[in-house]
Amino acid sequence: MTIIQFQPFASLVEPAFWHALTNLKIDVLKLADDHVPLTATYTSGRTIVDRETGKEIALGCNLTLAGDAFSETPHIPPYAVPAHGIVKNYNTIEEFKAADKTALFNEFSDELWKSIQDGSTDKLTRFLLITFADLKKYKYFYWFAFPAFVAKPAWEIDGEWQSASQVLGDKTLVSVRTSIHSNLPPFFLVRTDGSEPKVAPVADFVKFFDGVPAEHRTIAFVDPSAQPSNPGWPLRNLLAFLAHRHPSLVADGVRVLCWRDDKVPHDGHWKSRFGVVKGVANVQGTGEKPSAVGWEKNVQGKLGPRLADLAPMMDPVRLADQAVDLNLKLMRWRILPELDLDKVANTRCLLLGAGTLGCYVARTLMAWGVRTITFVDSARVSFSNPVRQPLFQFEDCLNGGKPKAACAAENLKKIFPGVNATGHSLNIPMPGHPIPPALVEQTRKDVATLEKLFDEHDAVFLLMDSRESRWLPTVLGAAKGKSLTDRTLDQMCTVTRPGLASLASSTAVELLASVLQHPLGVNAPPPPLPTKDAPHADPHASGSVLGLVPHQLRGYLAEFRTVPIRGAAYARCTGCSDAVLAAYEAQGFDVLLRAFNEPKFLETLTGLDQLYSEGEAALESVDWEVEDEEDDM
Repeated sequence: MTIIQFQPFASLVEPAFWHALTNLKIDVLKLADDHVPLTATYTSGRTIVDRETGKEIALGCNLTLAGDAFSETPHIPPYAVPAHGIVKNYNTIEEFKAADKTALFNEFSDELWKSIQDGSTDKLTRFLLITFADLKKYKYFYWFAFPAFVAKPAWEIDGEWQSASQVLGDKTLVSVRTSIHSNLPPFFLVRTDGSEPKVAPVADFVKFFDGVPAEHRTIAFVDPSAQPSNPGWPLRNLLAFLAHRHPSLVADGVRVLCWRDDKVPHDGHWKSRFGVVKGVANVQGTGEKPSAVGWEKNVQGKLGPRLADLAPMMDPVRLADQAVDLNLKLMRWRILPELDLDKVANTRCLLLGAGTLGCYVARTLMAWGVRTITFVDSARVSFSNPVRQPLFQFEDCLNGGKPKAACAAENLKKIFPGVNATGHSLNIPMPGHPIPPALVEQTRKDVATLEKLFDEHDAVFLLMDSRESRWLPTVLGAAKGKSLTDRTLDQMCTVTRPGLASLASSTAVELLASVLQHPLGVNAPPPPLPTKDAPHADPHASGSVLGLVPHQLRGYLAEFRTVPIRGAAYARCTGCSDAVLAAYEAQGFDVLLRAFNEPKFLETLTGLDQLYSEGEAALESVDWEVEDEEDDM
């Protein structure tokens, strides 16, 4: 008698599985560490022929996890059987290392033993997988366990393992192959007491073998091992099941068929093996749970986890894209579960001005996950720019300087290749700045380009440093219903305290994010006015998960404070009043050209000139009393 050496399972994890685990972690599990069911597969043992020696070489006893392992209906390849398990993913490598693996294994094997007591064979090939996914580096630490019960004394083989065709005959094997072809079971019974062999599930053991002589009763299983003398791991739990459920029927030995033939061989060389297995102490049926083993060894042959590093085989751009998304999703998981990150990412942003404000706004937008950023600027990079404008370097200033818009877009993509950044060198005409006749057509083209850019984007940042340059974008934004920041026509300039630009830019981007998260978007109402009972606005009552959505902000850097301002639209505004918008929509470029060429045109169009005249007339009609200086003597 020879003690049986069982060939353990070896995990074979396809890269697609790790991508599926990544998506599961990001979109479903988030910070949870719940047990998640999954399905693997294994096939009968495979061999290959060495071209030099002509000898057959046994491949591993593999259990494979594919990309659809988490699916409720995973694809089962031909001639494969499913094996069900669970995965427990930890959030940190420290948690993974500190996990009580013994307790996990014992809990899992308890469930397996209970299923055996209940007479079920469904869990005989169950497996456990623990993981830690470092999603930023695409490194996955994992450890498989394939619980199997230990026999004391060990199972032995009576004689040696033989070719199944020599013992059972080709006719029996062909009949078995035909019976299981359409629905390959992991375990099954074979009886050979009639003219034709019959096959049945293991659950029908008593009824199927009732009255059948021992020499015609065979227990079969799909054997993932290809070793001639080492049956695969599933046989261990099958024998434990038989010993506990049917001790009297297996007391004299179990005839075992290790099924390894996917198809009937043309040369008559069947790979399936046959043997009679015995184990006296295992058939006593005491009901006590045997000890179990089954943690997989690592590549060094020691009990320990393995590492799958996908980073070397992945596109670095995709790695960066995933890492950026992960940072934002971590923020949502931990702070704001209601945050709609897709709405932010899909917002196309037009930045008018690629200077100090434009550079900082672009960087903050990219940090929020915005993927489409377009710059418009007519200037070139100068030597004073790089120290204040983080998208430029000294080399960009040489030879007259690169065009700022294109250079900013190029450098933004160097920081993160996943961003769709473009730049346009474009002059924005200003009211009160006449257009020479020779440049009218070029100005018409520039305005048409700007109008097209407004149509193609969802949010527009007015990041120029003069109120005249912001006039035309204000008109276009109001006419096209775009979300605008820095919409005021007040005189502003970033050449002040160096920290002001970054603070103002970050505030502008955060304001855009708040607008996007509000159900009414650009039509979100301003914060309520303070009252005696509520001197401060409740940020949770704004309707945006990010808090208040102020229409105007004023910052006081010297006092380190920001004040939301509530104001009403001005009916005579030269940028967004009804009169200006109606004229633009009716006359298009012609009305714009008049605004550029005629200094008083906008005042006349909006009625500001009349308001001014009325004010002057009112002042003149007042009878001012002037005291006589002599009366004061």
